Amino acid sequence: MVDTDVLIVGAGPVGLTAAAELRRQGAACRIIDRLPARLPYAKAVGVQPRTLEVWDRMGMVRAALEAAVPMRGQVIYTDGVELARMEMRLPPEVPYAFAALPQYETERIIEEHLARFGTGIERGVELLGFTQDEDGVVSRIVTAFGAREELRSRFLVGCDGAHSTVRKKLGLTFEGGAFPEEYMLADVEVDWSLPEGYGVRSLHHDADGRVDDVLVCVPLPGDRRYRMSMLVPPELSTKGESAARGETVHGLEGGRAPRLEHIQAVIDRLSPERATASAMRWSSVFRISHRLVDRYSVGRVFVAGDAAHIHPPTGAQGMNTGIQDACNLAWKLALALDGGAHPRLLDSYDAERRPVGEEVVGRTVRHATGGGVHASKDDRTTVMLREAQLLVAYPDSPLTAADGTNTGAPAHPGPGPGDRAPDCRGLTTGLAMTPLRLYDLLRDRGHVLVLYADSAGALTACRETAVAAGRLTGDKVPAFVVRAGDADPAKPGHVPGGANGRHLPVFRDEAGEFGRLYGARGATAFLIRPDGYLAARLARLAAPEAEPALSDALGRVFRL
Repeated sequence: MVDTDVLIVGAGPVGLTAAAELRRQGAACRIIDRLPARLPYAKAVGVQPRTLEVWDRMGMVRAALEAAVPMRGQVIYTDGVELARMEMRLPPEVPYAFAALPQYETERIIEEHLARFGTGIERGVELLGFTQDEDGVVSRIVTAFGAREELRSRFLVGCDGAHSTVRKKLGLTFEGGAFPEEYMLADVEVDWSLPEGYGVRSLHHDADGRVDDVLVCVPLPGDRRYRMSMLVPPELSTKGESAARGETVHGLEGGRAPRLEHIQAVIDRLSPERATASAMRWSSVFRISHRLVDRYSVGRVFVAGDAAHIHPPTGAQGMNTGIQDACNLAWKLALALDGGAHPRLLDSYDAERRPVGEEVVGRTVRHATGGGVHASKDDRTTVMLREAQLLVAYPDSPLTAADGTNTGAPAHPGPGPGDRAPDCRGLTTGLAMTPLRLYDLLRDRGHVLVLYADSAGALTACRETAVAAGRLTGDKVPAFVVRAGDADPAKPGHVPGGANGRHLPVFRDEAGEFGRLYGARGATAFLIRPDGYLAARLARLAAPEAEPALSDALGRVFRL
């Protein structure tokens, strides 16, 4: 007997995202956490544009936009002199900007979204251990009332942080190291006149040119409220305590919490103008490590987020990377549970996400030891796109089909297989009186086949491709057409569909953005995954080889 499809251990942003995506895709899950309540700490505060895109697809971005504040940039000071002002700007076609949101608010938003599916967190429940076989996992837990129970699930996902029980019980290695510095964190108001929406990074160097004092401030929702981090004074040091216990040294530490006067002393030394801190909500000492597991899964058990990778907080990459781990894994688990997945689909989780974790760990360590994000030698647009996590791609994934549009032709200007599927504005239909975004049409769906047509003949080829996709997958992949903007606007907003009698929706590329951003021409098919990446890009849809190419692309994911 199976108690649930998936047991998720850990109810932070990563575990909650995994649960929300599983429920959205129709899978059952339970989520447990050993803590009796949500922690009131603004630990992870940066929300990247790519994460907002993921939340858009999941149908929960509105609440985040209401609760967060924009991160417009960062002002860098060195030894009391303004060194640089970094503007966090992105190309105009990117739908979301950088945001700041306390972690407890992120957790609240996802938890409330998850509750719409009738799923809540089981608090005060701790995982003791587990065993697995070919059919499932038996987890041993202790409840909030002290009772010991066994719970059987088809899969187990460890989102239980840097000190993960799931990772330890799996016997995964967690190679890396720890930084010697200790830091203070505090959530305070400050009465300076620095520009709203900008972070502050202020450094002081000793006589030998080494950094000996640091103040980093990230804006939070509220009147001149910031999450500040700075070096720990000797009287608050907890150095060695966790290491002596044989623990991974990362995150908030026990011991004495900094008082407001500790925070004020650093502000007095490093603030670019005289300022007073007040209204401190919380404070802590924390340590930083950098580690990565040797693999992201063993059998039916997986790890995600800090359970799989930890690194410096430079650039706010950690929570966002974990959220995208969770989304990547959850849609694959849901499809496997449905019985419609390729037998090796779940192997792609490690193949896709471990290289991302490795790159993020390496980059954040370089930034932490080399002067921060602004010290990168890449051009500013590339730096911002990378920090926004908009350059993450899976071109070498086993799920990614070969590019079917470049054979014997110059490279197209749009995204290729494995790349992020960009948003587009200006899509029109006779029923909607205002233009739509492409992401409006993808929201709250799984795989979607987006077809482009710039002529009547191309439209016919698109219809035949949609019919073939429905036949191959048992109508599990919905499709619609984006028609070139110079098409006749009097044409209907649909064309006859297949044997199921449904029409194939048609949207007009009124602004020409789809054709430009996707480099689309003729009859072209774009298979877009639930997490917003292109699984395939196929052209020459009327050619004899079109259906085998479509079958190959779909067959990498689905059991055909």
